[in-house]
Amino acid sequence: MLITLCYLYLWARWGRGPAALVRATVQRLRASRCSFTFCSAAAPPRGARVCLSRGGRVFCVGESQSIDDLNKWALFLVSPFILEAEHIAFVTESIWVQGENLQRPASSSETIVKWSDCCLPLACRPGDPYQLIARASVDDFSKLGVAFLEDRLQMANGLIPQKIVSVYLRDSALKELKGQASDLPAQLLQPDPESSVERNPEPDTMESNGWEDPRSLGSTSTRGPGGAPGGGEPAVDGDRGAGSVEHCPLHLSSCHECLELENSTIESVRFASAENIPDLPYDYSGGLEGLDDDLRPERDERRVNVTGKAPNILLYVGSDSRDGLDRLQQVRSALADCVDTDCYTLYHLPLESALRDPWADNCLLLVIATAEPVPEDLCRRFTAYLSQGGKLLALAASFTLPGFRVTSKAPLRDTVQTLVFCKADGSPVRLSVLSSGCVYEEGPGEPLGPGKLRGHLDSEDGDRLLVQVPFGTHGGEAVLCQVHLELPPSSPAVQTQEDFNLLKSSNFKRYEVLMEILTTLGLSCDAKPAPALTPLYLLSATEEIRDPLMQWLGKHVDPEGVITSSKLSLKFISSYTSEIEITPSAIPVVTDMESFSSENFNFEIYQQNLQTRKLGKVILFAEVTPTTMSLLDGLMFEMPQEMGLIAIAVRQTQGKGRGKNAWLSPLGCALSTLLVCIPLRSPLGQRIPFVQHLMSLAVVEAVRTIPGYQDINLRVKWPNDIYYSDLMKLGGVLVNSTLMRETFYILIGCGFNVTNSNPTVCINDLITEYNKEHGAELQPLRADYLIARTATVLEKLIDTFQDQGPNGILPLYYKYWVHSAQQVRLGSAEGPKVWIVGLDDSGFLLVHQENGDVVTVHPDGNSFDMLRNLIVPKQR
Repeated sequence: MLITLCYLYLWARWGRGPAALVRATVQRLRASRCSFTFCSAAAPPRGARVCLSRGGRVFCVGESQSIDDLNKWALFLVSPFILEAEHIAFVTESIWVQGENLQRPASSSETIVKWSDCCLPLACRPGDPYQLIARASVDDFSKLGVAFLEDRLQMANGLIPQKIVSVYLRDSALKELKGQASDLPAQLLQPDPESSVERNPEPDTMESNGWEDPRSLGSTSTRGPGGAPGGGEPAVDGDRGAGSVEHCPLHLSSCHECLELENSTIESVRFASAENIPDLPYDYSGGLEGLDDDLRPERDERRVNVTGKAPNILLYVGSDSRDGLDRLQQVRSALADCVDTDCYTLYHLPLESALRDPWADNCLLLVIATAEPVPEDLCRRFTAYLSQGGKLLALAASFTLPGFRVTSKAPLRDTVQTLVFCKADGSPVRLSVLSSGCVYEEGPGEPLGPGKLRGHLDSEDGDRLLVQVPFGTHGGEAVLCQVHLELPPSSPAVQTQEDFNLLKSSNFKRYEVLMEILTTLGLSCDAKPAPALTPLYLLSATEEIRDPLMQWLGKHVDPEGVITSSKLSLKFISSYTSEIEITPSAIPVVTDMESFSSENFNFEIYQQNLQTRKLGKVILFAEVTPTTMSLLDGLMFEMPQEMGLIAIAVRQTQGKGRGKNAWLSPLGCALSTLLVCIPLRSPLGQRIPFVQHLMSLAVVEAVRTIPGYQDINLRVKWPNDIYYSDLMKLGGVLVNSTLMRETFYILIGCGFNVTNSNPTVCINDLITEYNKEHGAELQPLRADYLIARTATVLEKLIDTFQDQGPNGILPLYYKYWVHSAQQVRLGSAEGPKVWIVGLDDSGFLLVHQENGDVVTVHPDGNSFDMLRNLIVPKQR
């Protein structure tokens, strides 16, 4: 004991900062079951030794304190209860102060630490003092203690912490907790007969944690028939003894009864279990800078909630009118495309809730997206939220802050303008945007100072359309914006086809600007993690091919049911279970067609629309796979040609483009790799570069030959792209060919956007715009439908080419291509001007120079730059 005390004295006298001291002391002595106490210097535990004293508060080490009887404690919702070896159990004693007597943590250069961010509450005992048992890691327990010593520990609902002491939970108490916890969730989560509690809350609910609220645990509620509140006013803590606390049933936060009890526990099912509580990073600002790297806790690089607030993004769109609800969906959709919805939750903040509910403490970002006037009392709540360190984004909203006023400019309303946006690093971004019709001018009041983000109209007036406004002294910040970053180019507010084209061309930059704003306001817009790989399914488009397929398979797999190629191995199995491992180099293939189902691929639609003799008859389908270009590698040279292999995926994690390019493959993209066998001694076998042209043409023809869809402006770009008009790419083709003996084995990889509007454009966007412009009612298309039609058209185009050569397909190719009479430059922006005249006999691009020479341009790398009108020549 003497050695321990000497160690503590020397450490306190000459050691590192308080946070490092506390953490190291707890880490080294916790195995001895010492009790660690943080309390007032005037009332240290009897016999305890003071290790650290700061501002009238002390950190002490004393004899072990234990709890072996939990009969007088009320359990929180914890199931199953596990106190892991690295966790510390502790009791926090607090007093409850309300109204004007409520104390705030003393102002400090250090950040406020919220009690609920650092621990998981297990049980409580109302009374004076109010006591909470919780568990925390060594790091978080130390963080709580240091924050208490430095008077910057904050608890909710008027609780002021007075003492923190670690305790040892005896086996009898642990068994009691486990037993009660196993019964408790059924009691607390039992919904009312007329309620439905789902894992995802309704759009108009908010998540808030009421773990620290003594009133929420000391109140009861009875319900009459039909779920109506009954029984009079809820009882308060003083009405019952400490041992007779009853729990309220769990309600959704949209429940009328819960809304009336503003400070009661409104606990979302999303945070109802310990496993779903989001990780929060350890704050090293308390003096751990000098700690050795091997003593620092490992941190999850994907943690995004650096403020300690619940990961809620609240969306205020004004009144609950039809327009307001439409705006809500538009804003929600735009933000969901920018942030990881597994890390943040987007909630509607209705006007009534905004005025009444205590939403500020559970809000990471407030988004205001309404041109309606914001009521004065609500403006005060919004500015109070900012003054407490809140973050706010106003999108085409009437809300403003001191120093600025919103001025209407009617000619700008719902018109497409050019915005010059300045990013935080000073780099500019120019893009086409939809203007709200308002600008920002200097107004009454003094802003704290201009932020780094700003945006102005590209005009003589240079009207301000976007400003970043720091607010208050606690890190509050707002970005005010008078352009519709939340609206997609397909919005009804976009009036003309020309405006749609301009906005679609800038759609990627729109997201770039929006993500820059969100990142500046403290959110993470990191790329979402790749989805988990899924097994393949072996499907046959016709019954007659199924038996020959399975017979061939039985002869070619090894004793383990595996076919191995240079790129991957396929293990053929009758059924799949989650225990079977899937890696990019080893993928299971399920052969039982009866077990196949997919929300994203309707096999019946594919079968009905595949009208081929060979192509696309045998399908390898995956929801998620690395790349379809590798899936056929071990089968393509052995399987009979009449079986017509095709690999189809909903998502790819390692999609490939030409050269070293990556191919982005979001949900909604039609992704496939088709095997085509071409005899060497045939018209197409002598002109293999034409294959990529035929595939691009097949995609366009598959859409434009549907009755009524002939005018959808889908086109081909040399050598292998599918375009919307000549404006933007929505698909591409990749061809790999292998010559074996007298046959070319050609893998044609193809991907094109069908339902995914972002980041560029998709086929259904073009259909929507066509319907708006022509008053038509064309239906949106599906990926499975178009993949089948594309394979059907491609087989017909190949047959035509084999019969008639290039002249059989070039008129149709020229009908849809984007290059007719196009003037470009060779080699560089200063190179000679040339005119595109067509394709030569091998499928290469022919251009006519000013001196009369004809130059052939080979598709070598990215040789045709549509944005700069550049092509790289190769002389024949």
